[in-house]
Amino acid sequence: MSEILRTDCVSRYFGGLKAVNNVSMTVNAGDIFGIIGPNGAGKTTFFNVCSGIYRPTEGKVFLCGKDISNLRPDRISRVGIARTFQSTQLFQYMSVLENVKIGCHMATKSRLYDAVLHTKTYRQDEEFATEKALEMLKYVGLSEYAGVMAGNLSYGIQRRVEIARSLATDPKILLLDEPAAGMNRLETDALQDFLKQLNASGQTILLIEHDMKFVMNSCNQIMVLNFGEKICAGPPNVVSNDPQVQAAYFGSGKIGRR
Repeated sequence: MSEILRTDCVSRYFGGLKAVNNVSMTVNAGDIFGIIGPNGAGKTTFFNVCSGIYRPTEGKVFLCGKDISNLRPDRISRVGIARTFQSTQLFQYMSVLENVKIGCHMATKSRLYDAVLHTKTYRQDEEFATEKALEMLKYVGLSEYAGVMAGNLSYGIQRRVEIARSLATDPKILLLDEPAAGMNRLETDALQDFLKQLNASGQTILLIEHDMKFVMNSCNQIMVLNFGEKICAGPPNVVSNDPQVQAAYFGSGKIGRR
C-alpha cells in the first residue's frame, strides 16, 4: 500500500507542557485509521499539527512523501488534507448547497474584483462550484437537502454535510475530529456505514473518536495516545487486548467488536 500521511517523531510543546511527545504514525492509502485515548491525551493537538494549525516543535509531517511541516493550513488543504472539527462548523443560515460550494472554491480562480464586477471568470467559477457541490451531495446521498437551510437539519445530517464540504476539496486524506460526538446510536451507526462507503470508494480517512464500538467496527488500524505519547498501534484486535491500553483507557474491562 502507498503511504498517504506520515509523522516522524512529532512533538508539540506549550511551554513546559508536552501535549504531544515523539509520535510517529503512518496512514496508508485505503485506511480508516483511528486515534483514541483518554481525555487530555493529545489527540486533537496531534490533529492540529497534521493539518497545519500548529507547527511541530520537533519532528516532521509528510503527505505522500512531501514535507508539509511548515505549511499554512490553507496550503495544506490545497495539497490534499481536509478536516472537520469537534463542533459543527456549518453556516447555519445558508443552504446545504451553499455550504458545500464553499469547499469547491478551493479550485476556483476568481478574485475580489471578479466577485464585485461579476466577471466571466466569476460566472464560470460559480457554475463550476454549483455543479461540483451538487455532485458531492449526490455522492454522499444528500441531494434532497440541497435547498434546506443547514440549521434546520438534524445533527447527524449536519455532520454529513460537513464531510461533503470537505470532500469537495478533493482531499488525499480526510481528517475527522470526533465525527460521532453528540449523535445517538442510530445516527452513529448510519455515520459508520457512510464512512465505510466512502472508504470503499477509495477515500482514506483518519479520525479521532471516543465511541469505542464505532472505532473498533470502523477502523482497520488504530493508534492509542496517553499523556501525549503513543502507547500502542495496530489492528483493532491487537489494540483492544493490549494491557497498556486496557489500563489507560478501558480500565479493567475490554471493548471489542460487536
